[in-house]
Amino acid sequence: MKATMEQFLDSFNELPYHKMLGVTLLEHRPSYGKIVLQKDENTPTGIGGSVHGGVLAAMVDIVMLVAIFGDMREGEEPAGTAELNINYLRQTHGEHIYAEANVIKRGRQLSFVEVSITDDDDRLCAKGQVLYAFRT
Repeated sequence: MKATMEQFLDSFNELPYHKMLGVTLLEHRPSYGKIVLQKDENTPTGIGGSVHGGVLAAMVDIVMLVAIFGDMREGEEPAGTAELNINYLRQTHGEHIYAEANVIKRGRQLSFVEVSITDDDDRLCAKGQVLYAFRT
């Protein structure tokens, strides 16, 4: 399974969904991940031309995987997102939107991850919280 997680991280920028959204991997290390969305004319928008909330929620789920998969333990098998919450704090504008994930608590079957979404001016635009499940 570890090879599969490494393959995910190594091929992150080439995955079709990531390419369609316009997200690329900036950084990963155990329990941490950071991605960036390059906003263009194909980026779904919301009110006032801000990035659509569904795109931000997808970014939360994607960057959480980077943080989780960067630190897989022996015998762990991914089971999927158990719960995802997002709080939209302000409209998200700018050419680049960043999502940064930190694993806060890692248990045997569930991990809790916090995600911050910021804009080009480093303003906090959204906060996400994810529970990710494992089969052990």
